[in-house]
Amino acid sequence: MPDHDPYGDPDLVTLYDLDNPAGPDHAFYRALADTLGARTILDLGCGTGLLTRALATEGRRVVGVDPSHTMLDHARAQPGADKVTWILGDASALPDAAGPGHAAAPGNAAAPHNSADLVVCTGNAIMHIGPDDLPRALDAVARSLRPGGVLAFETRNPAYREWERWTRDATYGERMTSLGLLREWIEVASATDSRVVFDAHNELPSGEDRVYTTVLHFRDEITLRAALAAAGFAETHVAGGWHDDPVTDDSRVLVFTAALSSRRL
Repeated sequence: MPDHDPYGDPDLVTLYDLDNPAGPDHAFYRALADTLGARTILDLGCGTGLLTRALATEGRRVVGVDPSHTMLDHARAQPGADKVTWILGDASALPDAAGPGHAAAPGNAAAPHNSADLVVCTGNAIMHIGPDDLPRALDAVARSLRPGGVLAFETRNPAYREWERWTRDATYGERMTSLGLLREWIEVASATDSRVVFDAHNELPSGEDRVYTTVLHFRDEITLRAALAAAGFAETHVAGGWHDDPVTDDSRVLVFTAALSSRRL
C-alpha cells in the first residue's frame, strides 16, 4: 500500500520525472553553479534527483537530501546516482549530511561542515516548510554554507494567486502510463493568501482513486527577504522568472539567490 505522503507512492514516483522534466529551472541552477564555480553543492528536497545528478559533474561534491525514502530509493537507482551522496531527512539533516557521520558515494567525498558553496531548494520545495519550521530550516542552510556561500530557490508568487485555477475542471487530464490509463485532477480544500491545502486525485484503471493532500505555504518577497536576513543572508536578489525577469503580480514564480554574510559566526 502507498503511504500517506504525496511523494511516497512508489507507483506515482516513477512518473515524477516525466511530469517534471529538466527545463529552464534546471538550466538556471546549473548555470548558477557554473558561474559560482561551486565545488560543493547541497540539494535540499532533491526528490528523484534529476537535477542533483546533473549538478554532479567532475570535481564536484554533491549531496542530495530529501524526507521521502520512496523518492530517494528511486533516485539511487538512476544512472549517475553513484556520483551523489544521498541523505534521508529534512533541512535539519544538512549539517550532518555534510559531515563524517554519513558515508560518501564512491569518488565523491562528503562535504565538511560550513563548506558548501551552494545550496539549492528546487521544485518549489521550500513551500512545504511551515512558518514555524522556516527559521530553523534557513538557519540549518546557513550553517552548511561557507561565508559568502549562496542559497538559491524558487517559490510560487502569492500575488499571482495560482491556486484559484486549481479546480477539477481546469486540471483534469487523462493519459496512458505504465499503470494504464490514469485520470488526474486537483482540487483546493482550503486557502488563504499564505496557506493552501489541496487534494491531488490519481484514479487508476481499477477505479481506485489515490488522493494525496498537500499543504503549500505562499510567501511574498518581503516575508522571505526578512526570513533570509534573520538567518544571516546579507545579499538577496529576487527575479520574477528564470531569465532575471522583473517581479510583477503576473510573475508565476519568485526566484531567490541569497549570499551568506561573511561575518556570520
